[in-house]
Amino acid sequence: MVRRTKADAEATRHSLLDAAEQLFQARGVSRTSLNDIANAAGTTRGAIYWHFKDKADLFNAMMERVTLPLEESMARAGANARTADDPLHNLRDALKEALHKTATDEQTRRVFEIATHQVEYNDEMHAVRERHLQVRNDCVKQTAQALQAAAHKQDLKLAMPFSSAALGMYVIADGMIQNWLLEPGAFDLQKAGRQTLDAYLRGLGFTLTPTSLPPKKAA
Repeated sequence: MVRRTKADAEATRHSLLDAAEQLFQARGVSRTSLNDIANAAGTTRGAIYWHFKDKADLFNAMMERVTLPLEESMARAGANARTADDPLHNLRDALKEALHKTATDEQTRRVFEIATHQVEYNDEMHAVRERHLQVRNDCVKQTAQALQAAAHKQDLKLAMPFSSAALGMYVIADGMIQNWLLEPGAFDLQKAGRQTLDAYLRGLGFTLTPTSLPPKKAA
């Protein structure tokens, strides 16, 4: 009997996640079975249960492959807000990176499209809904921390609680991405997103400094 190595197991895991991405986008999550994913990955249903508890666990793992870097950048913007020289600059860079990656990275766009337009929050996907809510709550909390630190730096008193201001900023960014995914050619996500978020911050009373630009792709 051939022993499977750790590298073999990791390769199988990634092939299952790759197959799930493609099938979820093409058919929708509810219409894709674990057997469908196993067949597309060239493996067995048992291999799925070796790596994942159920479809929701597999779905969340698929999400984490592309969204963790964005979640981590937001987490850093919130955690380092009190010690940062310009916490508002860091927050804007984190949000801008989310827009940039969604607009330019094919896998990120595909997974975000599945998460926003191809999933139903039924009993089977309860854990997915819980993760979605946790990510939202964490992002709002981190944004509020950055806004509070920025307001302190600028000696600014907001006309609303920081939690409400942070929720508004999250809804703008999330809504821009969801609507862009419906029709990517309808508007420039990065440009419109930056302009809208900056206008919102100015409306709250913040003074903005230039943010760093995302790296340009080589021709």
